[in-house]
Amino acid sequence: MPTTVLAAGDHFVLPGLLEQELRAAVPADPGLDIRQLRLPWPHTPFGKVAEVDEASGTEEELIEALRGVRICVTQMAPLTERVLAACPDLELFCVSRGGPVNANLEAATRHGVAVCYAPGRNAVATAEHTLALILAAARGIGDVHTDLKQGTWRGDYYDYTRCGVEIDGSVVGLVGFGAIGSRVARVLTAMGATVLVHDPYVPPEAVEGVARLVSLDELLSSSRIVSLHARVTDETRGMIGQAQIAAMPRGSVLVNCARGALADYDAVCDALDSGHLAAAGFDVFPVEPVPAGARLLSTPGVILTPHIAGASREVAHKAARIVAAETARFLRGEPLAHCANPEALKG
Repeated sequence: MPTTVLAAGDHFVLPGLLEQELRAAVPADPGLDIRQLRLPWPHTPFGKVAEVDEASGTEEELIEALRGVRICVTQMAPLTERVLAACPDLELFCVSRGGPVNANLEAATRHGVAVCYAPGRNAVATAEHTLALILAAARGIGDVHTDLKQGTWRGDYYDYTRCGVEIDGSVVGLVGFGAIGSRVARVLTAMGATVLVHDPYVPPEAVEGVARLVSLDELLSSSRIVSLHARVTDETRGMIGQAQIAAMPRGSVLVNCARGALADYDAVCDALDSGHLAAAGFDVFPVEPVPAGARLLSTPGVILTPHIAGASREVAHKAARIVAAETARFLRGEPLAHCANPEALKG
């Protein structure tokens, strides 16, 4: 009896790329029947589908595509209570993202469906993009680029009061020291920065030789550049607001490539307008796409990118490779490496 797998890709992690990695990971299974489905992301923004977040496509099309399917590998397909109830053959749902936010884990566990994810798939790409935004914001590249494209030569950026700052010799604070923050720290240290880290889940020895662990208050008051790398939890939501920005030195820079919910962007705009912040760089926003007329779009000193920090071809390949490897482990009866609900396997 062949094992039927649905490769529910999109325009980034392509269905064909998922199938390619599945064929490579399970070469000895001639009975592997792989179906393909292409979801509309990112041409159509992801959003909430029923009870899950950041998903693409509809429950109806996924239910139809999952008929008789035992394993689904995807990036954005919505695994909802309704989908699970309609697809009794499904046993494994692999999400090629850093977390399975598009899967209802509680319902999946009740239905005996293991849900896997792909931690670290975009750590390198996001770290590199963070560094790009830090450099661009610190040197005012966004505004001068726009002016020059419009025919204005901004020689006044050589004025002492307008000059940007160097990384070498600067104190840079990183809020979070996971797969992304730790990479950013290593590069900044190599560039001559003094790196401070606030992360309550990291022991001091983990940052030894690269950074120094400090309280959030000390990080904010000491850092010329602050970059956010925390996950959104009840404790971190809105953690950078008016008071925290006021605690930063005048003329400092704030960068966020993590999640828009970590910071109060109105407070950021206020600080930029007053000159308290010299610049900011953002790849993530409270509402995506950014609404027309949002203050960020007209506030000077902000460099913006449309949530593309994790967009590299290498990330797409890594993501497909990770979920293909999980599929191979599952078919061989081996323990899964990145299962979000291992209790679903007990049955």
